[in-house]
Amino acid sequence: MTGESTLPRNIAIYGTGGCGRALAHSLIQASNIWAKNTGTKMQVVFVDDDPGAIAPLPVVPFECLGIGDRFVIGVADGHTRRRLEKKCLEAGLSAFDFRAPSAEIGLGNSIGTGVVLMSNAMITTNVRIGRQFQCNIYSYVEHDCVIGDFVTFAPRVSCNGNVHIGDYAYVGAGAVIKQGAPGRPLTIGQGAVVGMGAVVTKDVAPGAIVVGNPARVMEQQ
Repeated sequence: MTGESTLPRNIAIYGTGGCGRALAHSLIQASNIWAKNTGTKMQVVFVDDDPGAIAPLPVVPFECLGIGDRFVIGVADGHTRRRLEKKCLEAGLSAFDFRAPSAEIGLGNSIGTGVVLMSNAMITTNVRIGRQFQCNIYSYVEHDCVIGDFVTFAPRVSCNGNVHIGDYAYVGAGAVIKQGAPGRPLTIGQGAVVGMGAVVTKDVAPGAIVVGNPARVMEQQ
């Protein structure tokens, strides 16, 4: 796909599920701020691989997007985000770094491309974040944390200082992660899943699923 978009200067939310639809209102606000700062008017639309998808804003075919358009991936699964990011970048689209107007970013942080910071999310200081991190409403990342690529925080995740989280990890709603220590961070491994409301007090192995207070590895049924 080459050339200019048939719908000029879109910001496309890829995915019409709950995650994508939850982005729409704040993304309209953020795009208006971005347009004011850059002088480029943006139109927020949805894109979905399901031709029958329904959303609160127009749903356009992926083929209608082109160079100059931007994308935000509204999908909670990190592996799916990686696949869709690759598709969009190969089509000449650019990732839109989405920060809701009420989200806060402190000083001294390094944040990768395509990151989504929902309403009232917070990144404090000296945090390193990879690509396509999703930080849902009322979630925070405290000082001196390292967050990998394609990590997902559900609403109200409390990630305290000196925590390292591997690529593709998923942290469920209301989970609390205990603070690590300088030189000895608390670690959540690649692809691990932290269940809703879990209280993580020690390291979580790659690929493990932990639940409860304190969080323990979930036994296979």
